[in-house]
Amino acid sequence: MIKPIYLDNQATTPVDSRVKDAMIPYLSDQFGNASSIHHSFGRHAKEAVENSRKILANEINARPKEIVFTSGATESINLAIRGICEQNSGIGHIITQATEHKAVLDTCDAMAKKGWDITILPVYTDGRVDPSHVKNAIRDNTALVAIMHANNEIGTIQPIAEIGSICRNSRATFLVDASQSYGKLPIDVETMQIDFLAATAHKIYGPKGIGLLYVKGKSPKLKMTTQITGGGHEYGLRSGTLPVHQIVGFGKAIEICNTMENEKMAILQKMLIDGIVTAHPDVQLNGSQEYRLGNNINISFPGLDAETLIIKMKGIACSTGSACSTTNLEPSHVLKAIALNNEIAHSSIRFSLGRFNTKEEILTAIEEIGCILSEMKDKSPRNLLILN
Repeated sequence: MIKPIYLDNQATTPVDSRVKDAMIPYLSDQFGNASSIHHSFGRHAKEAVENSRKILANEINARPKEIVFTSGATESINLAIRGICEQNSGIGHIITQATEHKAVLDTCDAMAKKGWDITILPVYTDGRVDPSHVKNAIRDNTALVAIMHANNEIGTIQPIAEIGSICRNSRATFLVDASQSYGKLPIDVETMQIDFLAATAHKIYGPKGIGLLYVKGKSPKLKMTTQITGGGHEYGLRSGTLPVHQIVGFGKAIEICNTMENEKMAILQKMLIDGIVTAHPDVQLNGSQEYRLGNNINISFPGLDAETLIIKMKGIACSTGSACSTTNLEPSHVLKAIALNNEIAHSSIRFSLGRFNTKEEILTAIEEIGCILSEMKDKSPRNLLILN
């Protein structure tokens, strides 16, 4: 069987061979526990962990001790939201926006069940939230503002620096989900005035099961309630034996990220969009044209069902949206938030490019997508009705 062209890199990325090579020693001879510092095995493991922590911190202009390792961005987001809520005495207020990942929205909903007041701001049809809406929503008891950097379904990039300034001036803690932007877009937690930032390795060609939470450590130092106790690891914020091999892989993954590959993906992105639109001008590109990740393409195919399209495109691996919500038959909450009706939302497919995609693959994908679209349109009830 011929392996399909992988165009689902926003769901996960293949582990880069350089990352795998960096991890292997820590799965064999260098197996020490990073907390066992009384012998060379443990000290060597700790040194590897701290080296990766420094590399990961440098990527966002943070200090190494502001990086807390977790199992992934979902845990990081939970730790930030639940940790800040439980740290605040009484019941307060959280602000977020409608196209956030379910890790944010569902955790906010859990806090709402505990009495917290949640404001979910609308977005424009390009997926961008208005910073003035954030400013106007902040109250005296607003404990947290959670706005993602780049959307996982439509690729829209939010005005994080502007929102960060608003939050800092209002003394509201600012959480950014950078799962899709870490290693792809420039991030400076100081200039962007970010207090919490969540990221994960498997979106940047690293291993699954390892993520980080940046926790601002000065001016002022953030205080939060620990969610996983049992040993006081990670500065007392997240207990558990550290997976040294995964942390080393995470560090290596960010070390080899570069802007050149993002420029390459943007070229392939334009090629794929133009190839589809030229042959089928009735398609609709969702999300921002100007503020968009260079590897994201979310397209609606009016009158056609996305699930059926994907099944027929056997030579392409793509998705209808978030890999965390694919079991839900309801239209994507992101596409609904940008004012797509149910029919158009159900006709939408996400193609997301990656480091290992080639021009030849994109040309092949354009040809297959075009053929399948033509075939389905010829058989669609609308066309049959017109013919009759």
